Amino acid sequence: MLCPAKVNLRLEVLGRRDDGYHDIFSIMQRVSLCDRLTLSVRPGGIELTVTGADLPSDEGNIVYRAARLFLAEAGLTSGVSMTLVKRIPMAAGLGGGSSDAAATLVGLNHLFGSRLPTRRLMKLAQGLGADVPFFIFRGPAVAEGIGERLSEIKGLPRLCYVLVNIGRRISTPWAYEKLNLKLTKDQNEFIVDHIRDGNFNIFSMLKNDFESVVFPEYPEVEAVKQRLLTSGAGGALMSGSGSTVFGLFEDRVKAERAFQSLTLEFGSGVWLARGV
Repeated sequence: MLCPAKVNLRLEVLGRRDDGYHDIFSIMQRVSLCDRLTLSVRPGGIELTVTGADLPSDEGNIVYRAARLFLAEAGLTSGVSMTLVKRIPMAAGLGGGSSDAAATLVGLNHLFGSRLPTRRLMKLAQGLGADVPFFIFRGPAVAEGIGERLSEIKGLPRLCYVLVNIGRRISTPWAYEKLNLKLTKDQNEFIVDHIRDGNFNIFSMLKNDFESVVFPEYPEVEAVKQRLLTSGAGGALMSGSGSTVFGLFEDRVKAERAFQSLTLEFGSGVWLARGV
């Protein structure tokens, strides 16, 4: 199974909740940079092998926890063998771990004969992490609440994405702690209305509240955004709490040229992807 990364085309943090989570407003899009997950039935227990990244193969891995949760919820005594090949960089704002967890739930449900309806999978996903339900939703979406309230987006243009990650790992709790929270509910309701009507320009909606705290601390990440813009991107934005920055291109040729140029500059941390 392919486990796609995501980018946040818009990400606003509206406030801290009593349960410690934060309410957000986000426009999310899956892209074709993917991890790969292989699943097979075994007599008992959970076996996980990870290549491409230094990750644990036990409870410390969200894929392992997702498998354990599914098997218990489905009432299964069979075990599962899993191989995860990582390509999505970690702690990079691209949701790789969340995508892997969602693929585990969906893949095991298929492997064992669709024992759980989608609504139950979504509930399990929510317990694993705020971004996990989005990857089960399968499609561009507006995410609200802590990320669990998802609305379909229609009419999102077909775009190419050039993603650049220079290897800075940014702590999500640190980024949330530094944010100056503000309410923008009325503006977001206006945006949702336009999205539902299919009457919107995605380039005019690009926004990420976390840039205001990440860029002063990590100016090299802001410099990547400027390089994407000078390379011909119609817009550029940091994804999640960072540190990956992506550029949006309407023209495939321009995207390929930018990818080649930025690869010479930044090396293996550059990817050319499409929306999926």
